Amino acid sequence: MKSWPIYLAVGAGSALGAVCRMWVGLAVASFVTTSFPWATLMVNVIGSWLIARFATHASLHEHGRVARLHPFLVAGFCGGFTTFSLFSLEAVTLVSDGRAGWAALYVGISVPTWLGAAWLGDRSARRAAAQ
Repeated sequence: MKSWPIYLAVGAGSALGAVCRMWVGLAVASFVTTSFPWATLMVNVIGSWLIARFATHASLHEHGRVARLHPFLVAGFCGGFTTFSLFSLEAVTLVSDGRAGWAALYVGISVPTWLGAAWLGDRSARRAAAQ
């Protein structure tokens, strides 16, 4: 198997991203006491910005450091850091718990802010490349 270093990079990035995701969750839980899933919302906004920033930067600089680290950063770190599957579960759980309004608010805030963060990450990489 010639590509084992890529699998290793994705695995290491995923482990680091998951640990960072847990740190964000613990940090948010230490100062937010509502049952609204603020930590998941936050990591998905940050992760959406990061994944777009890394992917756009790598596509604009095909031989640069970010392009060489693409498997570690995008599939690994961002894949381990973001929690879309957890987002889905939390939205369904809010509905199941009789808090459909909270679920609608959660989905309504999450998707546009993730898309906005991804757009800002793309713009940031393009602006940096133009300088």
